Amino acid sequence: MGSEEEGMARREHKMLLSSVTWRTALTGSLVLMLLLNFYKSFSLEPTGTSLVKMSFTKPSPHLWKDVPIVAPHTGHKTVLVTGAAGFIGSHVADKLLERGDDVIVVDEVNDYYDVRVKEGNLNLLREKAKQMSASRDKAADEILAIYRGDINDQALMKGIFEKHKPKWVCHLAARAGVRPSIQDPLLYVRANVQGTTNMLEYSREYHPINVVVASSSSVYGESESTFFSEAENVNEPVSPYAATKRSGELISYTYHKLYDINITNLRFFTVYGPRGRPDMAPYKFISRVATSSPIEQYGDGTTSRDYTYIDDIVDGVVRAIDRPYPYQIFNLGKGYGTKLNEFISLVEKHVGKKANIKLMPPQLGDVPFTNADVSKANRLLGYSSKVTIDEGIRRTVAWYKEAFGEDGLGMNYKRL
Repeated sequence: MGSEEEGMARREHKMLLSSVTWRTALTGSLVLMLLLNFYKSFSLEPTGTSLVKMSFTKPSPHLWKDVPIVAPHTGHKTVLVTGAAGFIGSHVADKLLERGDDVIVVDEVNDYYDVRVKEGNLNLLREKAKQMSASRDKAADEILAIYRGDINDQALMKGIFEKHKPKWVCHLAARAGVRPSIQDPLLYVRANVQGTTNMLEYSREYHPINVVVASSSSVYGESESTFFSEAENVNEPVSPYAATKRSGELISYTYHKLYDINITNLRFFTVYGPRGRPDMAPYKFISRVATSSPIEQYGDGTTSRDYTYIDDIVDGVVRAIDRPYPYQIFNLGKGYGTKLNEFISLVEKHVGKKANIKLMPPQLGDVPFTNADVSKANRLLGYSSKVTIDEGIRRTVAWYKEAFGEDGLGMNYKRL
């Protein structure tokens, strides 16, 4: 064997060992320990910034001024969307169908919350595909394909990639929720870390043009910044959920470096709106005020969240899908926080009833505030939130009353 052949053989052997090692090591509860310990001092900060822990008191657009802007791909796409029976995923899939893309949905439709809500979301997507079928002169089942299954089912997923050949991947499937992750962290590791790793393995094998992965503002933990910046070192998560999301960002970076995959991670800031998750505070508050049920308010009401309306989040996700950056992390938020007391007051205003508030102690794993610096997404994606908190709550209440009636006691699954 010649020296060139020997070198090629060694490279192939190294890649094989690397691939086998990753697929073997990145399973079960070892994932968090491996990634978080290995990357404890690692930071994806812009060139020229320090690795010491930084805090930011204002937006920092200057950090991203030298990053080359990737122009959007404007042609037709076949997009694989995981988690599209859920809140954000169903809205993203709907938007992609509306603009003329073909969508492949993969969702296990688990019972984290009422599966009838998820079934309603899938039915809305079927209706949208039928509407688009008439204008596109293409059968609805060619525009939209829905698969019920676990993204960790490799036979299922490889069959989908081989049949549909999606060149654009939007990975939104995940176990959400800070508090439940404290009770069952291994469930979150399997869904969020192993699931994301498997999605990246499929991408390594089938070579999509761009991969977008959902992360969370929870990765910022107890950040001391006034504006949470992507330049911060965020390797101190305060919940298993946050740790799994940070792990997803890190393994995304690793797959980009090893296999040259274009990957963008999106940190969502407290998303709310029509068809929102029933376990989240915005939905709970509207439901309980509408039905005159008690609201459990954790803490004194001064905690603040960057509540972001679903239409703004969808706009950011679609912009990220269209722009195949080599590797980036973006905040997607409104850009300013709203205190819990103010949020409840706005719910009272638009529902037309006073809240019955039951004060509760602060919850383990909760953070005092979140506030996104969106200057990076603004420059590189053209993203800017447009829906104010007052208008967003008004729209959400209007949807809720249409779906459940003025008293909140009815149920129209077609509007869920």
